[in-house]
Amino acid sequence: MQNTVSKQRFGSLKKVVSSNSIVLVVIVMIIAGTFAEGSQFLSFQNFMNILRNHAVIGIIALGMSFVIISGNIDLSVGAQMVAVAAITVSFVNSTGNIVMGLILGILAGCAMSTVTGIIVTKGRVPSFIVTLGMQYIYRSLCMFYMQGGGFYLDKTKAPFYTQISNYMLFGKIPMPVVYYALMFLLFWFISRYTKLGRHIYAVGSNEKATKLSGINTDKIKILAFTLMGLAISVAAIVESSRMGSINSTSSGNAYELNAIAMTVIGGISMEGGKGKISGALWGMLILGIINNMITLLGVNVYLINAFKGVIIIAAVLLQRKDREL
Repeated sequence: MQNTVSKQRFGSLKKVVSSNSIVLVVIVMIIAGTFAEGSQFLSFQNFMNILRNHAVIGIIALGMSFVIISGNIDLSVGAQMVAVAAITVSFVNSTGNIVMGLILGILAGCAMSTVTGIIVTKGRVPSFIVTLGMQYIYRSLCMFYMQGGGFYLDKTKAPFYTQISNYMLFGKIPMPVVYYALMFLLFWFISRYTKLGRHIYAVGSNEKATKLSGINTDKIKILAFTLMGLAISVAAIVESSRMGSINSTSSGNAYELNAIAMTVIGGISMEGGKGKISGALWGMLILGIINNMITLLGVNVYLINAFKGVIIIAAVLLQRKDREL
């Protein structure tokens, strides 16, 4: 009898540890960083630097979470971010109207992703292929439009545009961190308390059954891509404001891979229908802490991607273990 109770307790403990493994990983990494670098790692300023440096990709990862949960993927986010930023900066430079420029950028990003969603659903083409093609299209058009270079913000016409990202709230909190927090709350609310959020999970879990229940699965997938477009638009504005420029060749490179890595590390299944939006937050923290620790410890920067690769593979293996429990 005691052996049975012990086994049940051990099984329950194992499930708790497994379901919270991503949180435990973050805690272990913070402890390791603390012992490695003392108070410097745990300082408020260092923590803000981690969040600020990864806020743009983190925002994209929030949108990527919905796309992956719906059973799709988007490889065009980096190039699309450059396109949205180019549209926004060009409009602001020519008119000096920051508000209209922001609205135009958000509408453009949502429209681009909506078109991608329509091609995927109505054309019955795998999202991997469609978004790969869109990545080439966006990057090529940006290089053509910017003549292989970039656009710099005309500070004489829009001097306050750079303050969108470079202003410090209360003198301590970088605005990109604030924007990430707001986007996280919005996307978390959609996933937990809206019909759209529940339908996105249903489509990714079992599209055929969801369709038979009377839900327009194509519409849900398109809306998931539209949310992706919203995230890309906000990321584009934050990035262009912070840098004061956007480049057609170097900006946004590998952002899609890093965003996917954040979602996978955070426990969102590539199979669709599983995972939490909060996982994208934990994934961002893990990658951010890895990059920060490598910098503080003076490790060769060329090893950063090797560490990322190990973490991604470990995250996938943990997901498989979770399904076996």
